[in-house]
Amino acid sequence: MALQVSSKSFPAGGDIPRKFTCDGQDISPHLSWSNLPLGTSTVAVLTEDPDAPGGTFTHWVAYDLPPGMSVLAEGVPKTADIPGGGLQGVNDFGKIGYAGPCPPPGKPHRYSFKVYALDTALNLKPGASKRDVERALRGHVLAQGEVMGRFGR
Repeated sequence: MALQVSSKSFPAGGDIPRKFTCDGQDISPHLSWSNLPLGTSTVAVLTEDPDAPGGTFTHWVAYDLPPGMSVLAEGVPKTADIPGGGLQGVNDFGKIGYAGPCPPPGKPHRYSFKVYALDTALNLKPGASKRDVERALRGHVLAQGEVMGRFGR
């Protein structure tokens, strides 16, 4: 069975509420996953906006989450260390942790919350970039899944 990713904060394919955006409280939404394959050592999360004017924009980087963790609760602190285990990297705003949707006015953008089951710890320093995480996870992805939400202004 495939890795399942969902959020209690927004429906799959639906609108992301304002509180999770730069127009609101800019807190991370609830994110959960299930069906990690046998042999999963760590989990990584990447959140991206593929519709950004300058190309794909990264909103959240989290990695080395323990395999027993299956939820990131709403409002993860914007610190390098995640309560319960794991680390957060730097988003494309240049900040550690989650930074919510903040698209220019116009057509709503899509935001993908991708979860990766990995067969190893990435062993990156706190504050790693998406590029660092993607490079480190190559050849170590056992399964992946995603949930997508939309936000427009």
